[in-house]
Amino acid sequence: MIYDALIAPFVEYGFMRRALVACLALALGGGPVGTFLVLRRMSLMGDAMSHAILPGAAIGFLIAGLSIWWMSAGGLVAGLSIVLLAAIVSRTTALKEDASLAGFYLISLAAGVLIISLRGSSVDLLHVLFGTILSVTDDALLLIASIATLTLVTLAVIYRPLVIECFDPAFLRATTGGGTLWHFIFLALVVVNLVAGFQALGTLMALGLMMLPAAAARFWAGEVWSLAALSTLLAFLSGLVGLLLSYNFNLPSGPSIVLTAGVIYVGSIALGTRDSLRTRYFPRAHFHD
Repeated sequence: MIYDALIAPFVEYGFMRRALVACLALALGGGPVGTFLVLRRMSLMGDAMSHAILPGAAIGFLIAGLSIWWMSAGGLVAGLSIVLLAAIVSRTTALKEDASLAGFYLISLAAGVLIISLRGSSVDLLHVLFGTILSVTDDALLLIASIATLTLVTLAVIYRPLVIECFDPAFLRATTGGGTLWHFIFLALVVVNLVAGFQALGTLMALGLMMLPAAAARFWAGEVWSLAALSTLLAFLSGLVGLLLSYNFNLPSGPSIVLTAGVIYVGSIALGTRDSLRTRYFPRAHFHD
């Protein structure tokens, strides 16, 4: 019974194995990136950026249909363009970067939906918005794995200045003259990981597997490296459990994965070992001799 429910789906079906490998790759790349988004208080900016890739993906869809490479290239160009535009606006006007991104995100979301609607059907629109991880192809797996590898290598190179900027940006400015370069490299990593997540979970849910595990990890770990590692583990666990729920109960796979991550997040708020509701309102009694 346990074998049929937990192991057999991945042994008997290739599409389940590919989906699980995709979840692993997304967790490896998205876990550390989500951790830095949380530490830098950029969670809502990440949400805006996840929708910024939609018009580019939509243009790729118009050119070549549901082509992994065309839609990914379009999404990457659109996401990086929105980040650059938001940065220019925030540095040349009184508008803050988060507000600028929010404005471009709304424009991007509407434009992307309109572009897809011009040629595609409602099924195509749902595919782009919500993804189809159970039908992920070998090409998509290659792309997701390549992005995860690029992310881990890049983070290893820029890890120190990123950590310093999270906790002491004044020191970083004093020693290196500013963190603008590291900031833009990090934003580029966010965009490419959202493009990877878009292949499996769609533009509306790509951020879920990146942000929810990272936010949950804050209630269990304190060091940056342990936050990143736990976030990666929780993201993969969410993918595994979500896929099993989808298979055994005939549920949509993408929402099942993100909702599993959401349950872990809520549970961490309530029961975590660091600054959770349990530790704040029901602390352990301390006995003294």
